[in-house]
Amino acid sequence: MSEVSLPAPPEPLAAPVFDSHCHLDIMVGDRPASSGDPVALAAQAASASVRGILDEARAVGVTRLVTIGYDLPSSRWGAEVAAEHDDVHAGVAVHPNEAHAATPETLAEIEALAGRPEVRAVGETGLDYFRDWASRDDQHASFRAHIEIARRTGKALVIHDRDAHDDVLKVLAEQGAPPVVVFHSFSGDADMAKKCADAGYFMSFSGPVTYKNAGYLREAARVAPVELMLVETDAPYLPPVPHRGKPNAPYLIPLTLRCLAEVRGVRPEELCEAINANGVTVFGEW
Repeated sequence: MSEVSLPAPPEPLAAPVFDSHCHLDIMVGDRPASSGDPVALAAQAASASVRGILDEARAVGVTRLVTIGYDLPSSRWGAEVAAEHDDVHAGVAVHPNEAHAATPETLAEIEALAGRPEVRAVGETGLDYFRDWASRDDQHASFRAHIEIARRTGKALVIHDRDAHDDVLKVLAEQGAPPVVVFHSFSGDADMAKKCADAGYFMSFSGPVTYKNAGYLREAARVAPVELMLVETDAPYLPPVPHRGKPNAPYLIPLTLRCLAEVRGVRPEELCEAINANGVTVFGEW
């Protein structure tokens, strides 16, 4: 792919905020997009660098980010990049779609990585009933193992929940959730948001909250307690309106943030301040 059309930068935010979930390794092309997702492939064709991604984000007020692992190589990579950049934290895990690879040896290394100071989360882990790349038995076993790693290491648990709301909540209740739980790219409705709020779980909203057909997500964002809200890109996936079909990146956070602020009837800088405070609770001081 020789020509890549990247979204134009949005108007900068009046206050800083951070991206709670992205995949730097895929954006810079160090790992292939395993799903063959055309948006991710386009992002890789843009030949981005970690420093360039950080500089573009900072120019619009996105001053920090969390790069998230989904298998052992991406978790190792993220930990190393976070060690090199003060404005990056890392999450480490085996994604539920790869749960068949969550061997005892792999999980032991994930736990060792989770113990590093630059690694602030165990994730993304959870359940995915949309894809059948891994059996449900393997997914449940891997999810429970990651919950225990988060509990032992004292790191936040970052959850991938796709078409599996009830079972994710059930496993957390049965296994005993760690003190800090984040539902990445929150995909539930207002009722799910209330259940998460009652349990004290954080909800991280991404580009789909801006989509025309996602009124249920905006209603969830309206009822979610502000002290339990985060914002993310999941870059290079899930770009916000008006950039669907193009590569996502942390510099597009302002579009999602402004949508959330409008839904809640607050100034964007007010929401930025709340999300930054939540980020310290979830990921610790930067």
